[in-house]
Amino acid sequence: MNAFVFPGQGAQYPGMGKDLYENSDIAREMFDKANEILGFEITKIMFEGTADELKQTKVTQPAIFLHSVILSKVLGDKFKPEMTAGHSLGEFSALVAAGALSFEDGLKLVSKRALAMQKACEVEPSTMAAIVGLDDETVEHVCNETEGIVVAANYNCPGQLVISGAVDAVKNACESLKEKGAKRALILPVGGAFHSPLMEPAREELAAAIEATNINKPVCPVYQNVDAKPHTEPSEIKANLIAQLTEPVRWTQTVKNMIADGAKSFTELGPGKVLQGLVMKVNKEVERKGYDKLPE
Repeated sequence: MNAFVFPGQGAQYPGMGKDLYENSDIAREMFDKANEILGFEITKIMFEGTADELKQTKVTQPAIFLHSVILSKVLGDKFKPEMTAGHSLGEFSALVAAGALSFEDGLKLVSKRALAMQKACEVEPSTMAAIVGLDDETVEHVCNETEGIVVAANYNCPGQLVISGAVDAVKNACESLKEKGAKRALILPVGGAFHSPLMEPAREELAAAIEATNINKPVCPVYQNVDAKPHTEPSEIKANLIAQLTEPVRWTQTVKNMIADGAKSFTELGPGKVLQGLVMKVNKEVERKGYDKLPE
């Protein structure tokens, strides 16, 4: 079975999507529509902007979403998903690509999500850290034992987990995790504590927008971050999407479940190759490829 996966924040790079705009009428039309919906020229920042300009949350999230979703549309017959999944923000791309959300509604939600997350980040100093070389249970235990808010946020692949929370709590947890034998405990250059209880104001703000959005039955199962399980029922998809901002991204479990359900190849659509690398660390046997430009 063919699984298509969609990257999240951090995959962006200057010049992303320019090739699509210049070589596909469908892409050009969708990018122009996006500029109109967002109320600013995101294409100018994507194609000509600096890495710093692209790093602004209000730009990053829609930019990655657009790159991924537009690729799924211009691939034509090459895009025949039997299952989809996305990492964090990428879940919105997966839902649009699978027909559960319209392009316009998906983009509006992603833009609202970015702004709500940005606002939540400004309430309390918070951060995330990558922990390498420890099992999940040890990381979870240390987070539970650390004073303050710090939780396991992204289960990326075996031996790589991201923690998230208040600045001091994350720093203290990092020290404890190094003592437990972590190869690395590295504070990440992010705007705040994504996928932690500190995103509750953003979750509340986004919940109303998601509730008001029409979600259809997708053409194939979409494996969602909060439980790593396949979903086709619109009401379940909606509830999981609302919970996503404050719950962890269970990517390791998602990939394992997709493979157990018959995935033989994983195709990453969007900027970069991060997810192909994570899939390989979960299972070296499955086929992996990706598109971030129009195929020859």
